[in-house]
Amino acid sequence: MEPPTQTSTTLGEQLLLLSLDDESGSAKEPVKVALAISAASLVELALAGRIDVTDDKVTVVDATPLGEPALDTALAAIVDKDKPGRTRDWINRLKTDAVARANTGLVEKGLVREERKKVLGLFPVRRYPEADGSVEAAVRQRLDAVVLGAATPDERTASLVALLHGAKLHRLAFPDSDARRVKAAMESISDGQWPATAVRHVVKAAEDALAAIIAVTVATTVAGS
Repeated sequence: MEPPTQTSTTLGEQLLLLSLDDESGSAKEPVKVALAISAASLVELALAGRIDVTDDKVTVVDATPLGEPALDTALAAIVDKDKPGRTRDWINRLKTDAVARANTGLVEKGLVREERKKVLGLFPVRRYPEADGSVEAAVRQRLDAVVLGAATPDERTASLVALLHGAKLHRLAFPDSDARRVKAAMESISDGQWPATAVRHVVKAAEDALAAIIAVTVATTVAGS
């Protein structure tokens, strides 16, 4: 967890911070990042002891809200489902709302500011340039320590690494580092020992689902080009 003096952020918000250009506020790798943010909702719920994954089916362990709007919305959606759904299905289903709430969370916490513009004078777009870079700097410092410096990660940092690895967002976190070294280190962390079995189940399921969804997305894009 972040130190008490630092603004608390969800894993989804941290992923979004890593993806936003500090000056323009435009998002890098938006398709992959959206999927990773959605998967992060499931991982956070597992970290909080609210869900587990058994045979790739997301099951509710505890339906008590957490007090974090983005996570409580995701939990309520899972609770309301009559039958357990696959991890992949939930990542797709929760994606739009998860990204919107991550954007809202960063704005409300004063980490980015929202700018509304029109492209070609017609099409409205929203950009989120940096307002306070302290949290992103701390996130990158933690990632550097565990991925490049071989420090032992806490469970949240290991989860963030696994999400970045599963979504193939290695360059987003380490744009100037050796890609093979970064990928190997992230894979090792993702496959390492996890204190809670339930969290590991969800992280692994999210990783596998992200890889599958992204592979289909890339194949569809190539076929249509």
